[in-house]
Amino acid sequence: MLDRGGPRPLYKQVADLVRGQIERGELKAGDPLPSEATFEKTYEIARTTARRVARDLREQGLAFTIRGEGSYVGSPGTPRSPKKLPIYQKIAAEVVERIQRGEIPPNKAIPGEKAMMRQYGVAKVTARQAVAHLRELGWVITVPYRGTFVTDREEWPINPGS
Repeated sequence: MLDRGGPRPLYKQVADLVRGQIERGELKAGDPLPSEATFEKTYEIARTTARRVARDLREQGLAFTIRGEGSYVGSPGTPRSPKKLPIYQKIAAEVVERIQRGEIPPNKAIPGEKAMMRQYGVAKVTARQAVAHLRELGWVITVPYRGTFVTDREEWPINPGS
C-alpha cells in the first residue's frame, strides 16, 4: 500500500489515502480524523510521521484541530458530528451511567487513572480529562492523595446526561 522506498514521503502518501476517504464520503465534514496512534498502527509509521499527516491535511484545508480533542474533517468552525464525542467525554459518560445504576455509590471512589488507562486504552492525560469533566459536571470530588469520590446524591447534576 505505501511505497516505503520511493521518493514521496510517507506522511504525504498517508495524507493522500485519507484525502481519498474524504472524497469518497467515508469521512464526512465534522467526523474525527483517525488519531495519531491509529495512524501509527494502521500504516506502521512513527508518531512524528503520523503528526505530519494531520498537519498536511490541515495545510490542504481538509482538516482542523481542536487542542485537547483531536483533528476533524473540514475547515475550522465546521460543526462536529454529534455522535463523535471526545474519548474523555465517552469515559465520563460511562462512569456517570455506573453511578446512576448504583454500581459506584455516593462517597465511594471511582476507578483511578491507571484503571481507566487500562480499561479504555488511553493516555494518562485522557483519563485526567475524564475525571476533570466529571468534577466540572458535579458528579465527583477529588480529595488530594486519597482519590476521587462520587458526590452525595443531592449534589448530582439536575440534567444527568450532561
